[in-house]
Amino acid sequence: MGVTRYLTIARNGGAEVEVKRSRFLCTLERVTDEGAARAVVDRLRKQHWDARHHCSAFVLGAGGPSGVVERSSDDGEPAGTAGAPMLEVLRGHQVSDVVAVVSRWFGGTLLGAGGLVRAYGDAVRLALVDTGTLTRELVRELTIDVDHADAGRAESELRNRGVAVLGTTYAARVSLRVGVTPDEEPRLHALVSELTAGATVAVPSGESWVDRR
Repeated sequence: MGVTRYLTIARNGGAEVEVKRSRFLCTLERVTDEGAARAVVDRLRKQHWDARHHCSAFVLGAGGPSGVVERSSDDGEPAGTAGAPMLEVLRGHQVSDVVAVVSRWFGGTLLGAGGLVRAYGDAVRLALVDTGTLTRELVRELTIDVDHADAGRAESELRNRGVAVLGTTYAARVSLRVGVTPDEEPRLHALVSELTAGATVAVPSGESWVDRR
């Protein structure tokens, strides 16, 4: 069975580290693909045009080793002193679908390989404290059709019972799209029967990833 849950950052954010007057500003953002990750790097390169380096690392995907994309760049720093330690921090925190960019302004003092590794890694670690993390979970989607008069109460009851309501569509009837894990599905069917006095059922309609805080 494939991966059904993974960690990512709870929000975009960042942090700054200063070492011997060199500034290391880390930006962390959620991304869904490699193109989006590289777009973040390009945007920050333009935004912080006066920084000497814009080192980066990103982890994408949640399908296990064969399904995960990892990249890093030292952007002119000595090989292995920036992108690699940044990537190791992301791996260590087991987060995915995230890009880290550290923009560095040189302070006039060489830090050496060890100093750079610590500074770049610390900037990402502090940024992860700022953003926090959440769990992304693969859920089964089901659709529940109810009358307009019953829609508000049904949606409220579902949410109060811990069911993720992913969307609502209004037509001749109201379609509530919900997401549950496989082990929650029997409870959902029983709940729908209870709420509608057996007048409707939840119909499977696919799968999707949802945030669980």
